[in-house]
Amino acid sequence: MTRVGLAVHRTFHSLHTRNFRLFFAGQAISVTGTWMNATASAWLVLSMTGSGVALGINTALTFLPILLVGAWGGLMADRFDKRKILVGTQTVYAVFALTLFALVATGVAQLWMVYALSLAAGMVTALDNPTRQSFYMELVGEQDVTNAVSLNSAVFTGTRIVGPALAGLLIAVAHTTAICFLVDGVSYIAVIFALLAMRPDDLHGRDRDRSQRGSVREGFRYVWRSPDLRRPLILMAVVFTFSFNFAVLVPLMAKQTFGGDAATFGLMSGLAGLGSFVAALVMANRASTRTAGAPGIRRLAIFALAAGAALTLTSLVPTLRLAYVSMVPLGLTVMLFIITANSMLQLRSKPELRGRVMALYGMVFLGSTPIGALLAGAVGEHLGPRVGFMMGAFAAFAVGGVALWWRSRVPAPTEIGPDLQRGTGLQTA
Repeated sequence: MTRVGLAVHRTFHSLHTRNFRLFFAGQAISVTGTWMNATASAWLVLSMTGSGVALGINTALTFLPILLVGAWGGLMADRFDKRKILVGTQTVYAVFALTLFALVATGVAQLWMVYALSLAAGMVTALDNPTRQSFYMELVGEQDVTNAVSLNSAVFTGTRIVGPALAGLLIAVAHTTAICFLVDGVSYIAVIFALLAMRPDDLHGRDRDRSQRGSVREGFRYVWRSPDLRRPLILMAVVFTFSFNFAVLVPLMAKQTFGGDAATFGLMSGLAGLGSFVAALVMANRASTRTAGAPGIRRLAIFALAAGAALTLTSLVPTLRLAYVSMVPLGLTVMLFIITANSMLQLRSKPELRGRVMALYGMVFLGSTPIGALLAGAVGEHLGPRVGFMMGAFAAFAVGGVALWWRSRVPAPTEIGPDLQRGTGLQTA
């Protein structure tokens, strides 16, 4: 096998698993529609109101349920069949997208309706997110989970290149956001079919916790008593709250700073997605090498500092062309941080508690958005999106510094399970 062939094999080897291959293909189609929906929703709210605060409220409502009830979503993921849960959540998402299509297409959509559907979708996400995050381990097993997470991130971010750009083009041509919601609703058919076509016997099993009392509290206690989980979650909470508010700041920069339209916003989002796609492929390849090392606090710190530098660059660009260019390193560094954070928690968690751990990850990753989006919306509207990006840069630099300080004072933990240690000899980084 040639060197290029070997690299390709390492990068995509999780696709040799039939169930993961089905999920990967279904996600590639469905998430394209999701990005179109996200782009169209943001532009719809901004067109209705012209307000960064309104945009922040809509984003906050989408993720508020994750903060409030996400832990119960993790409990459900640990107790019940994840594949069946995901079929249900994807079906409900499709109904919501088609409802928004009908409202916009008939010209009766009002801001409160958009808010209500965003809140309802957030309720579904509170269950869907921890289920989906912990499902990767069942699809490929512990050995390949980082590769699988990286490839799924490649799908998520690769479609971010296509989805927003296509949404921006369709909105500009059709002068309506309705078509984007229709495409999103139909796209869920692909992932539902993929889930139904899986072979349940090929899933990597784990013990389900069927205890009736204290299960949610046990998840919180487990994380708090485990420094290897508690410390990275605290760092992630700060970065996700104050640094990664692009759903609010990017459309504001496109419209207010540079006087652009939906196509401008779509292209900026697509270029950020390009950077994220490259990062995901790099991490997928790295995760498949014997010398790569399991993700650790030092690596998380380095990527936080890199994200801070990219946010600073974005806040300072003087022209739209340079803003386009800055989106690529921004997307790249953010995805490096996200994949590292996700893999750290997946590999450090007990199998029977992994759903609840990933629910807490979802609470700091997505559940922090109600706070961060409202703050970013207010700052972006009154002080400008450049100040919002700079605020995020300061937070990322602070997290990187604190993480390196922790790393210098605390011995490196055991990053991975004993079976994986014996099988690969990975070292922490």
